[in-house]
Amino acid sequence: MSKILAADTSTSSGSIALLEGERILLERVLASSQTHNRRLLKSIEEALRTVGWRYDQVDGFAVTLGPGSFTGLRIGLTTIKTLAWASGKPLVGIPTLEVLAASLAFSPLPICALIDAHKKEVYACLYRSEPGGEVHPVGSCRAMGIRAVPEIIQEKTLFCGDGWLLHRSTLQEILGPLAVGAPAPFHLIRAGILGELARKRLERGAVDDPLSAVPLYIRPSGAELSTAQLRPGVTLS
Repeated sequence: MSKILAADTSTSSGSIALLEGERILLERVLASSQTHNRRLLKSIEEALRTVGWRYDQVDGFAVTLGPGSFTGLRIGLTTIKTLAWASGKPLVGIPTLEVLAASLAFSPLPICALIDAHKKEVYACLYRSEPGGEVHPVGSCRAMGIRAVPEIIQEKTLFCGDGWLLHRSTLQEILGPLAVGAPAPFHLIRAGILGELARKRLERGAVDDPLSAVPLYIRPSGAELSTAQLRPGVTLS
C-alpha cells in the first residue's frame, strides 16, 4: 500500500496531502500572503509529524507541474524533486489544470479548468471524464484572454478554478446557459486529488525523472519577456 506525499504550489493557495493507498490521511489547503518558499517545507514536516511518518517511509512524491505562478512552480518542483532524489523514491508530476478538473471527474458535462494568469488572461484547458475517475484533455492547455475562452466552448460546460471566480460574470454574459459554475469547494487545487492521480500512475509505472522534470509554464515569464524586449533578435520558444 503506497504512501504518497503530494504538494501543490502553483497558485497562492498552497496544498499538501499525505495518502496511504486510496485513503487521504491528511490534506491542508492554505491561502496566505506568506510565500511558498517560507512555508512549504515547514508544512510538510508538520504533516509528517501529525500522521507519524518519516521521510524514508514515503513511497512516492507528487507535485503539480503547472501552469501557474512561475515562482510558486519553481519552489514546489525544486522542493519535491529534491526530496524524491535524496530518498531514491519515484516522482510523479501532473499538470495543474488536470488536478483541478479531476475533482469533477464524475461530471457528465465537459469540464473547463481556468487558472488566473493575470494581465486579463487565464490558463485554460477542456477535459472530459473517463472511466476510473480520471479526466483527459480535449485539445491543448493555453494561456488566453478571458473573452477568447468562449471560442473553445461548444456545449454546456462545467467551469472550475479561480479564473472562473474572477471572470464568471463575463463568461456568463457571453455564454449564457452554456456556462455552469462548479460549487465553491471545486475551485481549489487539492493535493489530495493530485496524490490520488499520482497513485494510479505509480501503479502503472508512469514516473518522472527527478533530475529532468521541469515546470509547464505555457507562456514566458515577465522576466523573459523583458529580456526579449531589451535585446533585439532574442526569440522565445
